[in-house]
Amino acid sequence: MNPALDQLKAYPFARLATLLENERPDPSRALIDLSIGEPKHQPPEVVLQALAGSLTQVSKYPPTSGYPELRKAIADWASQRFKLPHQALDPLANLLPVNGTREALFAITQLAANPTRAGGEVGMPNPFYQIYEGAALLAGKQRVYFNSTDQGQPDWRSISDQQWSKLELLYICTPGNPSGVALDEATLAYLANKAIEHDFILVSDECYSELWLGDEKPAGLLQACWNAGITHFRNCLVCHSLSKRSNLPGLRSGFVAGDADIIRKFALYRTYHGSAMPGATQLASIAAWQDESHAEHNRQLYREKYRQVMPLLQGICDQATPDAGFYLWLNTPIDDQQYVRRLYAEAGVKSLPGSYLTRVSNGSDPGINHVRLALVAPVEQCVEGIQRLVAFHKSLN
Repeated sequence: MNPALDQLKAYPFARLATLLENERPDPSRALIDLSIGEPKHQPPEVVLQALAGSLTQVSKYPPTSGYPELRKAIADWASQRFKLPHQALDPLANLLPVNGTREALFAITQLAANPTRAGGEVGMPNPFYQIYEGAALLAGKQRVYFNSTDQGQPDWRSISDQQWSKLELLYICTPGNPSGVALDEATLAYLANKAIEHDFILVSDECYSELWLGDEKPAGLLQACWNAGITHFRNCLVCHSLSKRSNLPGLRSGFVAGDADIIRKFALYRTYHGSAMPGATQLASIAAWQDESHAEHNRQLYREKYRQVMPLLQGICDQATPDAGFYLWLNTPIDDQQYVRRLYAEAGVKSLPGSYLTRVSNGSDPGINHVRLALVAPVEQCVEGIQRLVAFHKSLN
């Protein structure tokens, strides 16, 4: 067996189940689950119809590289969304459909990690999506965690050239999980130039980019590269998904785009990996990427939740509405695990300890005394859940 398997940490939700297993919330009121970021809005009818009409595709082996029609639909969407010139993204050279961002985010480290390079590191923000860490561990690479500041993202410009030179791959997440803070275009361009200067792969996880909550769309790495003159997207990849944008987490559909040379090698890797997207999923995905109306409706639903929830939090936190996403990242006045356990037992609200999403780095843990809440339930449940949390929070004082 691969000994690195023994280094994998229990997934946050497995740890949460253990934390809460002996608690029994008041059965007279319904449990409100705000712990997991699984979209609960209705999937778009146009996609369901396309999926139902494509079931005969199960009689064919699907191409790992994706149907040309799907790759074109993705290229058209990404070009429009990120203000790229026509044909800046070659559908056959610059992108690949993948089975959700999780698959791509994990696999890219297996592709990028050089087994003969001693001391090579995989970097990631802290807090982080657990797949980043697991991918690095199973690739046999050291992990380096860049602590997020109070502004919700790491201070990427404070990193030394010595540290940059150790990296083989760097994950970034914009808008961030859990902060919802988006990196600006200048910072993305800075990181892209560092990736070229120090020859590491920069992977931008942008799965929350389509859930912007204000008037301004978050910038993306592709547009930052193009506007900075990095028109070949050298050493840069982005990952996008239909899970959040289109309320289709079970479809397992997304794409990776960027450097054509990396994409070509990634396609070869995935051919052996056996990760072709089913044909019916591919045709349903075309319908999703070609329809923006359902995505805008989805954004309006999340905006309404924040509109009603944020005023309730006045007096217990000073958090502003995030740039994008569906999370709240709140400070706790007591240990975060104790807070989550008591909130569940005393208020019937399920949340996630911030320390389950972080590691100690440079002597501190940015998840300690934080809690993550996912506003994925219907608006009435979100409002009631936050009302219960506020009452519980005040009771601690």
